[in-house]
Amino acid sequence: MATKSSKSSLIIKNLHVETEDKTNRQSKKEILKGLDLEIKEGEIHAIMGPNGSGKSTLLNALMGHPNYQISGGTIQLKTGDKTKKLNDLKADERSNLGLFMAFQHPIEVPGLSFLHMLRTIKNLKGTEKQSLEELLEELKIELKKLKIDEKALERGINEGFSGGEKKKLEIFQMKVLKPNFILLDEIDSGLDIDALKIVAENIKEFFKKYSPAIIIVTHYARILKFIEPHKVHILSDGKIIKSGGKSLAHITEKHGYEKN
Repeated sequence: MATKSSKSSLIIKNLHVETEDKTNRQSKKEILKGLDLEIKEGEIHAIMGPNGSGKSTLLNALMGHPNYQISGGTIQLKTGDKTKKLNDLKADERSNLGLFMAFQHPIEVPGLSFLHMLRTIKNLKGTEKQSLEELLEELKIELKKLKIDEKALERGINEGFSGGEKKKLEIFQMKVLKPNFILLDEIDSGLDIDALKIVAENIKEFFKKYSPAIIIVTHYARILKFIEPHKVHILSDGKIIKSGGKSLAHITEKHGYEKN
């Protein structure tokens, strides 16, 4: 959960990740080729890069997606003097350590409602004792902030929702679960300008209240006009080739990735 006394860091060292080669399913293709990054709670990092550079692969590897195998390097979670290696942990184990990922293409889960899922997760975590009425009140408040109809709580997860609604519902889950490390995979794609502003406002509100670490993966800089990152990284061919402040995003948007 996001509220704790000792701040943590996510430390990525010389990370190599491979996945199934779509052109030859009998072989693996290396996507990340020695990536280094450290992000601390209280920081927002933006990762930009051309298509196929490894942006989504990085987030999936951090979250423990089984289709992305770590072939070298380490992912570590450091809190105070204690360091925990995440390489071999499953996605649910990483989630219990405070990691959360909002997907670029959220999947539909018919038959399982948001209310049932979120109530189950909160009960399993056991960190907040809430009655059903208290939980419902919290969920309705967050839905209202995101301009989502309350009826969404009883529907199957993402079932029948538009692309923009699905992205809002990813942020809704983030705000309810209160993670320490937030991985946003192109949360801005598929959003019109009004929805983008709503999503950005809710991310900023959560960051101001809980000071998590946030990684925003984006192909364009438009969301960064609403959410100011502390650092911007350019990813190309599986490595971070340049890092800088918020101005780097706007320079890249103007001149393209080849200038980097």
